[in-house]
Amino acid sequence: MDKPSRTAVPEAGAPIEVPVMYAWPPRPLAALRWILAGWLLPWWGCFALLAVSCWYFFTPDLASMKVLSWEWMSLIWLRNAVLLTLFAAPLHWWLYTRQGQQDETKLNKTWQPRNSSRFLFNSQLKDNVFWSLVSGVTIWTFFESITFWLYANGYVQVVQWKGSELTILALGIVTVFWSPLHFYFIHRLLHWRPLYRLAHALHHKNNNPQPWSGISMHPIEHVIYFSAFVLFWFIPVHPVLIILLGFIQGISPAISHSGFQEVRLGKHLRIASGDPFHQIHHKYYEVNYGNKPLPFDKLFGSWHDGTIEAKAAFRARRSQLHNG
Repeated sequence: MDKPSRTAVPEAGAPIEVPVMYAWPPRPLAALRWILAGWLLPWWGCFALLAVSCWYFFTPDLASMKVLSWEWMSLIWLRNAVLLTLFAAPLHWWLYTRQGQQDETKLNKTWQPRNSSRFLFNSQLKDNVFWSLVSGVTIWTFFESITFWLYANGYVQVVQWKGSELTILALGIVTVFWSPLHFYFIHRLLHWRPLYRLAHALHHKNNNPQPWSGISMHPIEHVIYFSAFVLFWFIPVHPVLIILLGFIQGISPAISHSGFQEVRLGKHLRIASGDPFHQIHHKYYEVNYGNKPLPFDKLFGSWHDGTIEAKAAFRARRSQLHNG
């Protein structure tokens, strides 16, 4: 193994540990605390509440979705676009435009490239907004609309709230674990060289990601990524969980790609944001394909915990592959 450089430094947030819920012997209280405080709250809890509100106030009636129509589909597109913007735009403004906390908790201390010919319109921000809204929200809305259409026509049965509270809770747990499970395997597929060159390379232009980078992807990648909705074509759920899955897939990447481990407002308010684990993937490409809640990277040897030792091991492994 190569010796670490004397000038080498660990990545921000290192060391990144395997979630305690996979510890052996089991540590149930610590695992529950990690699930709640380290994963689901505050953001995924926020998305759950938002999904309930959107179902009752900002989603067309299921009966009106029996026929695919641009009228109701465009309303869902507008809802999704507005909500993504309401999360991504303030984050970008505070962290990058205003630089409200300078580089405090910034995962990559450099600020460039922000303007470069590698991006559409010579701007990382404009490029990311274009791909996120024009392609990302459109394909997200397409999958969500097809799913609603299936439920509206009885091809998949709606699980009603009344009398099915425990079932819906269990399905909610399935939903939040399904997203990282699906992401790991489709992400490995996207790193297959032909597919990477055709589609995924567009997302990886953002080696220093920002909030709008989250779903800034090629349309082919968007189709693969939002295929997570297909699960609900076979497993009946309440429509709130359909909306929730869309928010997890479509909005949460704006937060995890923010580039800052925390958003700090004033002296005391600190909100978890950027994901150091995924940030390392954007830097080295061949590690950390998944998300921490399901440590497939640990199982398959691609876990990079951000330490100097992990960096040296990665470079040695890559050197062997390229010279072997």
